[in-house]
Amino acid sequence: MHNEGAITVITAKRLTLALAAAGAIGGAVGAIAVNHNNAVASAAAAAPAAPVNAGAPAPVAAGVVLPDFTALVSRNGPAVVNIRVMGSTKTAMGQQRGRVPPQFDENDPFFEFFRRFQGPQMPRGQQRDTPVFGAGSGFIISPDGVILTNAHVVRDAKEVTVKLQDRREYRAKVLGSDPKTDVAVLKIDAKNLPVVPIGKSSDLKVGEWVLAIGSPFGLDSSVTAGVVSAKGRSLPDDSYVPFIQTDVAVNPGNSGGPLFNTKGEVVGINSQIYSQTGGYMGLSFAIPIDVAYRIKDQIVSTGKVQHAKLGIAIQEVNQGFADSFKLDSPEGALVSNVEKGGAADKAGLKSGDIIRKLNGQPIIASGDLPAMLSVAQPGDKVSLDVWRDGKIVRIDARLANASDKIAQDEREPAAGADQSAKLGLALRPLDPNEKRQSGIASGLVIEDAGGAASNAGVQPGDVLLSVNGRTVNSVEQVRDVVGKASKSVALLIQRGNDRIFIPVRIG
Repeated sequence: MHNEGAITVITAKRLTLALAAAGAIGGAVGAIAVNHNNAVASAAAAAPAAPVNAGAPAPVAAGVVLPDFTALVSRNGPAVVNIRVMGSTKTAMGQQRGRVPPQFDENDPFFEFFRRFQGPQMPRGQQRDTPVFGAGSGFIISPDGVILTNAHVVRDAKEVTVKLQDRREYRAKVLGSDPKTDVAVLKIDAKNLPVVPIGKSSDLKVGEWVLAIGSPFGLDSSVTAGVVSAKGRSLPDDSYVPFIQTDVAVNPGNSGGPLFNTKGEVVGINSQIYSQTGGYMGLSFAIPIDVAYRIKDQIVSTGKVQHAKLGIAIQEVNQGFADSFKLDSPEGALVSNVEKGGAADKAGLKSGDIIRKLNGQPIIASGDLPAMLSVAQPGDKVSLDVWRDGKIVRIDARLANASDKIAQDEREPAAGADQSAKLGLALRPLDPNEKRQSGIASGLVIEDAGGAASNAGVQPGDVLLSVNGRTVNSVEQVRDVVGKASKSVALLIQRGNDRIFIPVRIG
């Protein structure tokens, strides 16, 4: 059980992914969210009154319309629930040392006084369970009490309580959860419950109005609204979910709550935010309901979830890579590493390949690929359009199970070389001992990096594996590839345990 707040602590130097609900077990925080639509109230008052339906545009001023969510909230609000979670964490007991004021150590004469009068003596090193609490939101999807929420809301929970809008409370059973997609399914023993209608997240459009109902900071049935900012967002450490990005205010306690479209249909589960403060800063992310329902179906039918895996590491294709690989546009997913023995390896994918389409669907940003794969199942066959050696190659692959373990590959040794001046690199071959220790079969050790390579981020100690997709074992091979390049080259670098492509502009 994690004794942490709903929002992960963030470094000041960069935006860090934070959990948006007080679902990661921890103490509740007090605050009040303010609806950002208040700014248009005065304009709305000037417009003539007219009856409206849920989601129907309400005239506000010339050229500006806002939806009216009142009927939607009245109809679907009763199916949104508050979730309270209780768990525990281990607390060390050192002769009740934690109750003795910190200024007194064991050698101080007052230490024994405080120890004797602060409760019963406990053996040194003994631990006890300390209760911790958390809260989140959820929504009912069947009249017999099946509820969807976030996996992090009920993580490590020993007791889950669901509170309905009419104030009835039920003890809930966790049917299953999937941390990879952050989806969990609960069940309460009840009948004839209100349910939410389910829509299609695939039909959402950027700029469309959406609404969230949840319990931010424990304030039940709070409503916030905004628009869809983007679709198919791939976030750090969340490669299985093509997130819906919105500007709907989401705060601790909102996690697991529904995201509605203007028709009153659930199109997503509010899950995460980007924040430097731990609170809402204008960027919130929801799990598409299409993805969540596939996970729910697996949990209800089998109690567990399986994910498909292609077995590659990918990078974004920027303009430098596009120039290096002679692409007409910087689009696709650049394969930086292929898992030995995995689905991609068996299909013939290689480092330096650029995946342009999956099953005929274009891949513009690299994040499009994992988003598309998230809807597939282990064993599914996929067709890939791959850019290799200046032309498109069609490759078919059968997806593996993400939980399957791949045996470590055995590598054979190879040869090396000396220096490459145009790139600003000093190179030498890997010696036999380095090959054994690193497990790298071929490549060139970068002893020094200057000029264009240094500016691009190449570092001494990196191992150069390939240039523009061609494996290099000698300086002559490097010079040959670089000599044929016009504007830039793509270097595949091994740095520690990671393989990354680095574009180096030479023209």
